[in-house]
Amino acid sequence: MEYRLLGRTGVKVSPLCFGVMMFGHGQFGGGVDVDDASRMLQVAFDAGINFIDTANVYSRGQSEEILGEALKRSGQRSRVVLATKVHFPMADDDPNMGGTSRRHVIEQCHASLKRLQTDYIDLYQLHRPRTDTPIDETLRALDDLVRDGKVRYIGTSTYAAWQFVESLWVSKEYGLNRFVTEQPPYNILDRRIERELLPMAQNYGVAILPWSPLAGGLLAGKYKRGKDAPEGSRYALRPRPERTPEGIYDVIEGLDPLAANKGCTVAQFALAWAMGQPNITSPIIGPRTLEQLEDNLGALQVSLDDSDREAVDTLVPPGTNVSLYYESNFGAGEFRW
Repeated sequence: MEYRLLGRTGVKVSPLCFGVMMFGHGQFGGGVDVDDASRMLQVAFDAGINFIDTANVYSRGQSEEILGEALKRSGQRSRVVLATKVHFPMADDDPNMGGTSRRHVIEQCHASLKRLQTDYIDLYQLHRPRTDTPIDETLRALDDLVRDGKVRYIGTSTYAAWQFVESLWVSKEYGLNRFVTEQPPYNILDRRIERELLPMAQNYGVAILPWSPLAGGLLAGKYKRGKDAPEGSRYALRPRPERTPEGIYDVIEGLDPLAANKGCTVAQFALAWAMGQPNITSPIIGPRTLEQLEDNLGALQVSLDDSDREAVDTLVPPGTNVSLYYESNFGAGEFRW
C-alpha cells in the first residue's frame, strides 16, 4: 500500500478513504448494521485502508454509532485515521441544532466523540460553508477543540477556493489552527475543481479528499441509457436531473472499452483515475454492501497510463463537466448534497 501524506501534516493515509454514509437506516443510510459494518471494516483493513470518513448527520448519528461500535469490536481504533463532519441540522425543530456557530460545533463534537466511542477525532470537518456565521467564530471553536485534545486536525467540505483561502488568512491573522484538508465532489463527470481549487491546494499544501468519485453510482455501471434508474438506487429514490443529463451516457459508454482494456470494472477504472489525478490525496468510496466494497478496493490494483488519461480527457476535457456536482456556494440554511 502506498500511503500518502495528509496535506502538510505528518499523517499518512491510504489512497482510498472508506466513507460510511451507508451505515444506519435513516436518511441516506444504506441499512448497514453493526455486524455488516464490522465485516466491511475488516475487509477494508485487510486491504490496507486506514482512513475512515463519516458525519454526524448521516442517519442522524446512526452512522457514527455503528462505526464506533464496529471499531471497538475490531480493536483497531489507534491504527485508524478517523474523520467526521459537522454542519447539517441534527434536529428539525431547533434553529441552533445546525450550522457552524461556536455553540453547535462544540456541542456536536462532544456528541460525535460519544457516538464514536473515542477520546479524539483525527480530522474534524465543516460539512459545508456557511454564510451567516463569521469564519473566525468557527475557527476559534475548532482551535479550542484542537487545544483541548479532542480534535487533531481540521478541514472543510465543498468550499470554494476563495473561501478556503479566506480561512487561511483568518487563521494566520489570529494565530489559530488552520484547515489542512478540503473534501470536494470530484469525478470524471465533473472536473471543475481542476480550475481553481486544485491549484490552490497545491500552493497551500491542502489535502484533497474527493467525495462521490463514482458520481453517486453513475460510474458504477448500473445506469443505462434509455432505462429508468435501478430500483432502490440513489437517483431512483431522489432524482437529480442536473446530475443525470443525457450527455453522461456518452461518457459512461466511452469508459466501457477503457475499463475492458484494463480488465477491470468501470467503477474500478473511475476510482483509479481519481486516485491518480494530480493533487488528489484520497477519494472517498461509499459502498453499501460488502460486494461493492470489494469491487471498489479492486481499484487499488488498477494502474492507468498516459493513454488512459488522454482518453478520459477526450470524453470530458480537463476543468469541464457533463454533470453538476460541484456547487460550493450554498445559502446559510440550505440542505443539499
